[in-house]
Amino acid sequence: MLEVKNLCKSYTNGVNTYPVLKNVSLQVKKGEFVAVMGPSGSGKTTLLNCISCFIPHDSGTIRLGDQDISSIKGEKLAKLRNQRLGFVFQDFMLLDGLTVRENICLPQIIARRPIAQMETKSEKFCQMFGISKIMDKYPAEISGGEKQRTAVARALMNNPYIILADEPTGNLDSRSTKAVIDAFLQAKKQIGATIFMVTHDSYAASFCDRVIVLKDGQVNREVKRTGTRREFMDELLDILRTLGGDGDETEQYL
Repeated sequence: MLEVKNLCKSYTNGVNTYPVLKNVSLQVKKGEFVAVMGPSGSGKTTLLNCISCFIPHDSGTIRLGDQDISSIKGEKLAKLRNQRLGFVFQDFMLLDGLTVRENICLPQIIARRPIAQMETKSEKFCQMFGISKIMDKYPAEISGGEKQRTAVARALMNNPYIILADEPTGNLDSRSTKAVIDAFLQAKKQIGATIFMVTHDSYAASFCDRVIVLKDGQVNREVKRTGTRREFMDELLDILRTLGGDGDETEQYL
């Protein structure tokens, strides 16, 4: 589904060059829920931005399905993002002037799909994620958890190959975090969604099938969930503490 091979990315400041990603290679299979974790500055967000083609990378390849998307630009890139990638951001990125229903339908509006089709589909996702009662409300009238579940529904509207989620629970309390993670799990179970999530939250990551740990711009290790979710969370916390990384805020879930 997604294959990243030998990905490198550096930033230049004057005469100094700072390598951020150093030959990062990883794979995400269809139907997997995978998280990327690591200390601050490990390259998590840069990795996601390279995969989504929001920023260019220096070398390496990014394959989505059977297509190398590394060099796609312009209108073709915009079309690929709308049709093959679904995005969920920390700050929701909902349009304030549109209702929940309209925000969810936006990818299909851009793709010029039939109105009846998009309305039926949006209602299905709203029911799946428990937000049917707020479909005609505006973003300012709903909670953070409801906003993020709306964003998840929007991300799924065009049947993307993969959802790219950037700290999707970063602005949420524990209750809303659980509701959003449940939405991802429902999407995975009911429609076979593939999810690639960058997070600093060990609680959110503990629901994943697998966690890729970055340190200093390289893959430090991959950890598969084999026991209970609580055991997996404890394992992730131990790894992050050993690396000197994030995850302390996860104490609120213990």
